[in-house]
Amino acid sequence: MNNSKIWLSSPHMGGNEQKYVQEAFDSNWVAPLGPNLSYFQDGLTKYLEHGVFVAALSSGTAAIHLGLILLGIKPGDEVICQSFTFSASANPILYLGATPVFIDSEPDTWNLCPIALEQAILDRIAKGRKPKAIIAVHLYGTPFKVDEIKALSKKYGIPILEDSAEALGSSYKGQKCGTFGNFGVLSFNGNKIITTSGGGAIVANTQKLKNKAIFLATQSRDDAPHYEHTEIGYNYRMSNICAAIGRGQMEVLSERVRMRRAMHDFYMSLFVGIQGVTVFETPSEDYFSNYWLTTILIDPEESKGINRESVRMAFEAENIDCRPLWKPMHLQPVFKLYPYYGSNVAENLFKQGLCLPSGSNLTDEERHRITLVVNTIFKG
Repeated sequence: MNNSKIWLSSPHMGGNEQKYVQEAFDSNWVAPLGPNLSYFQDGLTKYLEHGVFVAALSSGTAAIHLGLILLGIKPGDEVICQSFTFSASANPILYLGATPVFIDSEPDTWNLCPIALEQAILDRIAKGRKPKAIIAVHLYGTPFKVDEIKALSKKYGIPILEDSAEALGSSYKGQKCGTFGNFGVLSFNGNKIITTSGGGAIVANTQKLKNKAIFLATQSRDDAPHYEHTEIGYNYRMSNICAAIGRGQMEVLSERVRMRRAMHDFYMSLFVGIQGVTVFETPSEDYFSNYWLTTILIDPEESKGINRESVRMAFEAENIDCRPLWKPMHLQPVFKLYPYYGSNVAENLFKQGLCLPSGSNLTDEERHRITLVVNTIFKG
């Protein structure tokens, strides 16, 4: 444990973030308003293209919460949610008193399974409980099966809330992730491909919906000289200080995507010829992943008994951070009583999968340390 820590995904500053933060201090724009916020939102809007409108918020979770509110989710409604994801995808469903209906993954992208999704929709309709929204996630930066999921959304008239928290910089058939749903969600948490330390954004299809999201995110203050409120509001707006960091990060986003993809290439080469280990990659050229995190599956039946946990512990012994894949929501104690549709794809991914250090700021020396651990484990 004498070596310095190699993190799974640490912040990587581009150089101008501090300049923009200083400008905010010099001009006293430290409130949840200011030029940095405008620059950051405009930068995201231009980057995503496709005629969308972006409102920066305090977190990706806030964006999911507001997205569900704007989709009209009420207490007692049912919302379909990908099970293989982080809990922030599902928690806002319960904030609103609604019921999550969890869906298994498919093995090609590890995301929402179209077959299980349609089975769930038909069964809930048969029970008189037609779902009111679908939360689909681009997990680890890989787009979900957009054509199939959108077709089911259209067929049954159920809107999509697109959780693109891990997928800024990814695309499907040339269209940027975050622009496929009725609403999109981005995250700028400290471990994301770019960060504002904390923060997120909601992506809307119209200026009117963006304005409504901002209204809700600023305590639903009506247009009056005094504080007038006709709706419940939330304190979800991003500050001009955090937006200053994001403004600087946007200047290096394309380079960060390139470097994350280079880390994925590093692991593809590292594990060549190692039995029982599969590095996850996109299923076809239609899918462009930012490879926010590079992930592997370890089959102990083919790897001479080496499993996910033994590999994780070997990395930990060398002060190298790696994590199991997301534990599916339907296996979490807090969600165990809610409906689930599918088989055991997500469960098996959790049992066998590991996230590897994937930061855009990893050095050659750190890659060498990772290589030594892998060679020690699998090659003796």
